[in-house]
Amino acid sequence: MADADNIVVATAEKIFADLADPQTINHDKDGRWAVPLWRALSEAGLPLAWVAEELGGAGVDLADGFAVINSAGRFAVAVPLAETLLAGWLLQQGGIASPDGVMTIAPARPNERIMRNADGTLSGRARGVPFAKSARHVAVVAHDGDGVSIALVETGGLRIDAGLSLANDPSDTVIFDKVVPVAIQRAPAGFDQDRLMLMGGVVRGLQIAGALDRLLEISVRYAGERVAFEKPIGKFQAVQHNLARLAGESAAASAAATSAADAIAGADAFDDAVFLEAASAKIRCAEAAEKGAAIAHQVHGAIGFTTEHILHRFSLRALAWRDDFGSESHWAVALGQRVAARGADELWPLVASR
Repeated sequence: MADADNIVVATAEKIFADLADPQTINHDKDGRWAVPLWRALSEAGLPLAWVAEELGGAGVDLADGFAVINSAGRFAVAVPLAETLLAGWLLQQGGIASPDGVMTIAPARPNERIMRNADGTLSGRARGVPFAKSARHVAVVAHDGDGVSIALVETGGLRIDAGLSLANDPSDTVIFDKVVPVAIQRAPAGFDQDRLMLMGGVVRGLQIAGALDRLLEISVRYAGERVAFEKPIGKFQAVQHNLARLAGESAAASAAATSAADAIAGADAFDDAVFLEAASAKIRCAEAAEKGAAIAHQVHGAIGFTTEHILHRFSLRALAWRDDFGSESHWAVALGQRVAARGADELWPLVASR
C-alpha cells in the first residue's frame, strides 16, 4: 500500500475530513453534501487517478489509488469514487479515453454477461450496478464468439431501473437493448471478466477494512464514555472481549485487503498467486464485515440502529459491499476449483510463496 505521507493519499484524506464528516452527512437529509465533495475530488483528479495522462487521467499508480479507496471506506462516503476509479481502470485496458464526470461499471456480478452483437451493439442485463442512475457513462465488459471487448456507453441510451443496496445507496439494474457504444475495443490478450471482478472485489475489501477500522474506533470511544453501574462499560470483561474480537476482525480485513492490493499493484499479470490473494481477501473481508458489524452494534445496544447515530453508516455499507463483484460464497467455490485444478502438490508452494 501507499506510504502514509504520500501526497495523493494526504489530499484525499484532507478532502474527506473537510467535506465528508459522517455526522454532518447523517443530518443532511437533502444530500447537499455530495456536490462539494465530488467537486473537490474531481478537482484533485482522484476519480480518474488510475487513468494514464494521455487518456485523460492523472496517471497515479495502483497502490496510491488503493490507499485512497481504503481512506474513503473509513468515511463510508456514498459517492461513486471507487466506481469511477474502476471504470477508468477498465477503459484503460482497452486504450479508451475516460470522459469527465461520474462513471460506473457493468456487469457488477460474476455470472452476468453483456453480449456484443454482430453489428457492434450491446445487449444484456446487469443487476446491482452501483450509482448507475447518477452516472454519465458506463464502462462495460462485453462478450461475443471471438472473446471479450471493453466498451464505453452513455447512460442516456440505457434503460436503468433504480434500486437500493442494504445501505440505501444506488444499486440499479441496467438494461442494454442493442445499445451503440461511444467506443469499443478488443480487450488485451488474457483479459477476462474475472479480472474485473477480482479488481472490484479487492476495492470492496479495502472499503470494508476502512469501515471496520472506523467501527472499532467508534465502539472503543463509546465504551469509554457510556456509564453503567457507576463505571464505563468498557471496564466490563464481556465488553472488553467484544472489542478485542472487533479489533481482530478489523485487523484481519485490513491485512487481507492490503495484501491483495499490494499483490495486484506489483504483478505483471493476474496469475494464480493474484487470484489466491484477491479471492481470499474478498472472502475474509466479507466474513469480517458480518462479524464486525454485529459486534459493534452489540456494544452500542439499540442506540446504534437509530437514524441519528452514525454507526449504521459504516456497518450497513460494510455489509452491502460483501456481495458486490461476487459474494464470499462465489469466491470460495472459485478458489476451491482453482486449487483443485492445480493439484494437491501445488497448494503449499502457492500458499507459502505469498
